[in-house]
Amino acid sequence: MKHVLLALVVVASFAREAQAQQGAAVEIEGVINQQMEAFQGDDFTRAFGFAADNIKRMFRTPENFGEMVKRGYPMVHRPGDVRFGDLRQEGDALWQRVLVRDIGGALYVLDYLMVPTEAGWRIAAVQMIGAEESA
Repeated sequence: MKHVLLALVVVASFAREAQAQQGAAVEIEGVINQQMEAFQGDDFTRAFGFAADNIKRMFRTPENFGEMVKRGYPMVHRPGDVRFGDLRQEGDALWQRVLVRDIGGALYVLDYLMVPTEAGWRIAAVQMIGAEESA
């Protein structure tokens, strides 16, 4: 009987964790989508609002941040197509895989480091994992 009860507790714990991660995934995708929409409208102030404090300290102003994105991540500034991959946990960090096809057709794989804040999920880093030239 003890083993059955322990098994039920373990299953319930996994179910709660999976449900919490699914809820986080929806919120995280929303934050990334909203930031990309802001970039598409050249609303760098709004886009900067989705950045975590470490990014805000690094770039100091929405204009500096916008220039970095335009130069370093043009596929994020003007995406053609955006698809979300896996949300994975590494230690205390949540990483969201994002597949972005630019307007020229090249496919980019990006990992977004997401951190929880009082204002909701914020983007603490973006790493380019790979790129594939258009066919």
